[in-house]
Amino acid sequence: MNYFSSEFKLGILGGGQLGKMLLYETRKFDIHTKVLDPSDEAPSRIACNEFFKGDLMNFDAVYELGKKVDVLTIEIENVNLDALEKLEDEGLKVFPPTRALRIIQNKAKQKLFYVDNNIPTADFQRFAYKSEIEDSVANGGLKFPFIWKATQFGYDGQGVKVVRKLEDLNGLPAGECITEEMINFKNELAVIVARSASGEVKTYPVVEMEFHPEANQVEYVICPARIDAKIAEKAQEIALQLSNKIKHVGLLAVEMFQTQDDRILVNEVAPRPHNSGHYSIEASYTNQFEQHIRAILDLPLGNTASKVAGIMVNLVGAEGHTGNVVYENIERILSMDGVTPHIYGKKQTRPFRKMGHVTIVNNDIKEARRIAEQVKNTIKVISE
Repeated sequence: MNYFSSEFKLGILGGGQLGKMLLYETRKFDIHTKVLDPSDEAPSRIACNEFFKGDLMNFDAVYELGKKVDVLTIEIENVNLDALEKLEDEGLKVFPPTRALRIIQNKAKQKLFYVDNNIPTADFQRFAYKSEIEDSVANGGLKFPFIWKATQFGYDGQGVKVVRKLEDLNGLPAGECITEEMINFKNELAVIVARSASGEVKTYPVVEMEFHPEANQVEYVICPARIDAKIAEKAQEIALQLSNKIKHVGLLAVEMFQTQDDRILVNEVAPRPHNSGHYSIEASYTNQFEQHIRAILDLPLGNTASKVAGIMVNLVGAEGHTGNVVYENIERILSMDGVTPHIYGKKQTRPFRKMGHVTIVNNDIKEARRIAEQVKNTIKVISE
């Protein structure tokens, strides 16, 4: 099929920053795009060929977009899967496939899938209602501290909480959830695996993630991870094993823990471009967004190697600031070597909201990390 400067139509469910960055690549290749998103202010609106406003969990909205396109993909997992399944039954190419999304969309199903397929992961328990956790604690079945996770609709640190005492459960949603053993880890790592429709597979280098202690959000993504080569190899092997079992098409971001005794445990996965791969726009031969397009259109996958060390700093709304966004000191970071800001196009900031990211590239990873710290301490995302 001719995808370029042709009648071909690609549909994307979700119009956030991941969609916007996917659209850099469709514009580069002149692929016609139709995007569905619930917000008039969606970052993707400026870059797609056609924009449709609609709820991603609404059957009709998703189904109708599917009927207008030749291939349908996502930039967020929380979409109506019944509509996708019907579209697949009617012959539409939907990537990642719905059966993979059914596993990934629910964290309890995701964890059970790991256990069934011998993928190492932290011990967990599944609860239909939050109230059952209190019973389990009372009966000695669950011990503090543990991690509470909502099984659906969590993102960017939402839907996850460290529980050290019963009172920590107050105010959390009452529905289905899992609890996980709290892992005393050495590093948080991630591997992005690309799989094309015909089964070609490539992995990106292992990255290391440094987290904000309060917000439970990634502060720095460091590529390559500063870990032993054997550990990196083990992480890539596990990511490939998981990719092979789940049979996604497109990208699969696999987040992992490296334990104190150097075991690798899978934390969770995302079947789409991912925060841990943003560094690739500046640092890789083929960035993750172009790779996702190549994979879903069954084009040859690109080179995943890095040209240079890359570090990504998330730009999140400063605490105490809500309203029209201002990027304070952005000129100062633009004067630094190897620094590229990406502004997502969200007009309103609020504390810890992801508003953009900055990539720092350098031949020396230590120097890149030093500049990243400087960037982090210089630019502030505030309100007017």
